[in-house]
Amino acid sequence: MEEEIKAVERIIDLVIDFFVKYSFQVLGAIIILIVGVIVAKWVASFLLKFLEKKNLDITLSKFLVSSVKLIIIVFATIVAIGKFGITISPFVAALAAMAFGVSFAIQGPVANYGAGLVIILTRPFVVGNTITVAGVNGVVEEIKLGVTILTDEDGVMITIPNKHITGEIIHNSEEWKIVEEVVGISYESNPEDAIGIVKKSLDQFEEISKDPPPQVGIQEFGDSSINIGYRCWVPTKKYFQTLYKLNLAVYKQLIEKGVEIPFPQRDVRIVSGSGGDGLTTTS
Repeated sequence: MEEEIKAVERIIDLVIDFFVKYSFQVLGAIIILIVGVIVAKWVASFLLKFLEKKNLDITLSKFLVSSVKLIIIVFATIVAIGKFGITISPFVAALAAMAFGVSFAIQGPVANYGAGLVIILTRPFVVGNTITVAGVNGVVEEIKLGVTILTDEDGVMITIPNKHITGEIIHNSEEWKIVEEVVGISYESNPEDAIGIVKKSLDQFEEISKDPPPQVGIQEFGDSSINIGYRCWVPTKKYFQTLYKLNLAVYKQLIEKGVEIPFPQRDVRIVSGSGGDGLTTTS
């Protein structure tokens, strides 16, 4: 019992001795950390507001703000550790060795983070753009270091690892998506009248971009119809609903103005034999 009491007394003495010798260092370190965190938050908030006023891309702004905040906190931590007279060189060396070993096990995530950094700095696209990459299409909702998140018109979230974006061909149409459709009219109809009707149909939709303006013209001469092509830009998130309304409006206007939309036709000739009469049918 006496030995246990003595052991407890030794522990208490050590604790008291520690606080007597290092109390000011501990208090100073805590104060430095608290001040560092407060300063980091204040600087981050100020910098974010400043960058927003300058209309800098939101993804790049958040990246810069996070980097500055992390640097301030790391600096405050180094100063706090220094209050105990501890050198950080061994810690840096140990972390470097650990990072070298761990890098082989996390090559995938590291590649994604590296690619994300490239995307943030080079900005081939920004939040709100419509992109087609890696076989998918959607509006960019968020760009993170590891992944880029897209959404389509159906609200489906598409997550793409950033390493599958860098080095690939990227189609970026900002917030728009192009509608490319064709309607056939008979060869007896006047194509200029049909083109004018289609143009008026397009003008009814406020969603369609006026810059660049819609394009309407003869796209090709088919077997049984003159094919009138029309192209226009619509908001990506309203692509299908605008497309369906647009096609219906074009159809109704053509029928109302008496422009014939023909059925496919084909001439078939049947030869009964050598020197025999041929039979020709049209379908």
